[in-house]
Amino acid sequence: MRTFDYARAQTPGQAVSSHAASGQPFYLAGGTTLLDLVKLDVMQPDRLVDINHLTLKHIEPLADGRVRIGALVSNTELANHPLIRERYTVLSQAILAGASTQLRNKATTGGNVMQRVRCNYFRDGVSPCNKRQPGSGCAAIGGHNRSVHAVLGTSEHCIATHPSDMCVAMAAIGAQVTVQGQSGVREIAFSDFHMLPGQTPWVEHALQPHELITHVTLDAPLANSRSAYLKLRDRESYQFALASSAVIVVMDGQRITDARIALGGVATKPWRVLEAERALVGQRVDISLFNQVGERAMQGARAYEHNAFKISLGQQVVTRNLRDLTA
Repeated sequence: MRTFDYARAQTPGQAVSSHAASGQPFYLAGGTTLLDLVKLDVMQPDRLVDINHLTLKHIEPLADGRVRIGALVSNTELANHPLIRERYTVLSQAILAGASTQLRNKATTGGNVMQRVRCNYFRDGVSPCNKRQPGSGCAAIGGHNRSVHAVLGTSEHCIATHPSDMCVAMAAIGAQVTVQGQSGVREIAFSDFHMLPGQTPWVEHALQPHELITHVTLDAPLANSRSAYLKLRDRESYQFALASSAVIVVMDGQRITDARIALGGVATKPWRVLEAERALVGQRVDISLFNQVGERAMQGARAYEHNAFKISLGQQVVTRNLRDLTA
């Protein structure tokens, strides 16, 4: 059994600075990902810093129409908060589509943003995996790569999908991630927070060493918009997406005047599809248009041995969501 030090932080500044001499700390909030990976010996912390006593558990509207969410707000609280249900339906639906009630009660907003991949080769602790051991290779490319492996945003070094439903909705909405570091506070655009694998798949996010997420601030909702999250999976209960879409539209009669679309389950990060959005703006509701938009959303997809079906499934999850949302 591996041993590690445990400390409890009372402020974000204390969390990122007082333990710096002991190396990079691992922050413990809900623990729904971290503790699993520690038990599997995939993550091997020398020090855990418990941040559950930080005052980061509030959801508050801002004067400019945005909504700021503390990093320690639970998934259950976020999904069921009146502000979120009213202004960001797509986010509430996405969170409720993920995990189980028990996990949502524990999982936090910051932890969900930092959620790590569910690739079986990453988690088994022994297979070649560039995320776990840089330079060792990617066993998924030549192995079984059906459900949790991507067709968009992949590289020769990693093809694991990003697992979060919440983050797909946030990608569609637009957001800023606030982080506290030893040199102060900074903001990261949500679209820039998660990194493509490229040549360095072990670099999964834009955090610097000793930085801690303190808040996620959602962009103001589009006026008079409607939104929905559609998740396709092998079973309805407690399963990661094979393909999902977060869609937001603004309509003037039967004409779409604005749109936001993001994909999950098919890409290595929450996948915003700007070209597909632009193809909708100014167009009248029509199923043939939605089919074209679905195809455009999956442009550039590359299939592997077992997941070619995800290309058509990704197209369908966009088409069906648009069809139902504009009915």
